[in-house]
Amino acid sequence: MRVRDRTDIVAVLLERHGRTFAEEAGIGAARNTPSVLFRLLCMSLLMSARIRASVAVEATRALGDHGWTTPRKLAASDWSTRAKALNEAGNARFDERTSTMLADTAGLVLERYKGDLRRLRDAAGRDPAEERRLVAECKGIGDVGVDVFFREVQAVWPELHPFADQRALDVAEGLGLDGDVGSLARLVSTRRFPRLVAALVRVGLHHDQEPVLAAARRRSSGGRDGSATSGAGARRRGPPCR
Repeated sequence: MRVRDRTDIVAVLLERHGRTFAEEAGIGAARNTPSVLFRLLCMSLLMSARIRASVAVEATRALGDHGWTTPRKLAASDWSTRAKALNEAGNARFDERTSTMLADTAGLVLERYKGDLRRLRDAAGRDPAEERRLVAECKGIGDVGVDVFFREVQAVWPELHPFADQRALDVAEGLGLDGDVGSLARLVSTRRFPRLVAALVRVGLHHDQEPVLAAARRRSSGGRDGSATSGAGARRRGPPCR
């Protein structure tokens, strides 16, 4: 039995995995404020590391739990306290450089942008290519980290919408959705698009393609999705981010 409508696949994706990584990490919905943007940047740095996505999310939450929610607060923390917090959140999977890179990134944001990444956006002239270049100058954030940042921040930096990284597009194509970001964006509202992209990334991380398609076939034929298992899919530990 085939899925008759792509909307069934999208509905299942959003039901099973439709929460942004920022929401999972305790940052909440993206907002164009200095603190939220900086926390998204830190999460992007952590998700650039060769660790499980779930570990990076828990480490991001730990930064917030310690009150390191602005560049100034993070820069004022000491290295050993940061390293301990990261390792407790990540089961000692973070190497010692991560603590240093977080402080270096906080220092760069303070020095160049006075602690406010909206100034980076202004410096880039709201040009996505230039924004990518400037974000990538932060220590420890390569193309993977910029992709994570763009996935989340497109909700409040509309010049980035629609953005989906290649791994999300590959999963979309494998599920029978369009592998083109413009076509994919037409399947949901602008507000829901970051959640759809996050859902696609999670499906790839958890190798959840077949269960998603099976649930979509049941939905298409008038059955129920069996969403009792959906939350577990989003919470379980996934494979490395890269």
